[in-house]
Amino acid sequence: MRINYNYIKIIGLLIIVGGLFAFSNQRNEARKVAESNIKFLGENKLFITDATVSKLLIQNQRPVTEQPKDIIDLNELETALNSNPMIKKAEVFMSINGELSAEIEQKRPIARVNTNASYYIDDEGSFMPLSSNYSARVPLVTGNIKKNKLETVFQFAKTVDEDEFLRKHVIEIRQNDNATIDFKIRKSDFTVHLGTLNNLEKKINNFKVFYQKAMKDKILDSYKVVNLKFDKQVICTKK
Repeated sequence: MRINYNYIKIIGLLIIVGGLFAFSNQRNEARKVAESNIKFLGENKLFITDATVSKLLIQNQRPVTEQPKDIIDLNELETALNSNPMIKKAEVFMSINGELSAEIEQKRPIARVNTNASYYIDDEGSFMPLSSNYSARVPLVTGNIKKNKLETVFQFAKTVDEDEFLRKHVIEIRQNDNATIDFKIRKSDFTVHLGTLNNLEKKINNFKVFYQKAMKDKILDSYKVVNLKFDKQVICTKK
């Protein structure tokens, strides 16, 4: 019987490669997670810190950097990050060498409720807590506000945020008991009564025309109330 040494060499080589692969894979899975890499996306990076994110990267009541990479549940870590009310979206992934990365997009506030409770309303109409790291310069929201009924005040705050003129001038938004909206502007003490959000674009255009004319005539300080309730005219009450 003739022995084919080539086959024996090939089989031996496969056994060696398989053994090395299994050994390497075992060592790789047992390797502990390297220091986490935290990256904040977008322009809004002010309300939550790297240290806060690191504290959320906990699994089995221990920091992920103290644990083997093969037991890390990335979905669990993402869920923990996304449950934080400061975070809009988070993604967690791990490289082959065990480096854990977290990409964080923070929420962006557009108004700050200042009633018996204080919190932000973000650009999607959701609750956002205040931050000890930074205070956003956004309009204050006062009046009859309930956390589970923010739609009306959010819609007007969103309009303010998206309009350069309003964003520059509006400093306070008040929701009345009947859900109508009043607002105040910078460097003036009169109240603007907007009413409902019906015909909102027309009402805002009317106010811009009134403001430019009153500024030109230097009579802004003469008024107590500016009423935009009627979309075809602006009614002013003098002091």
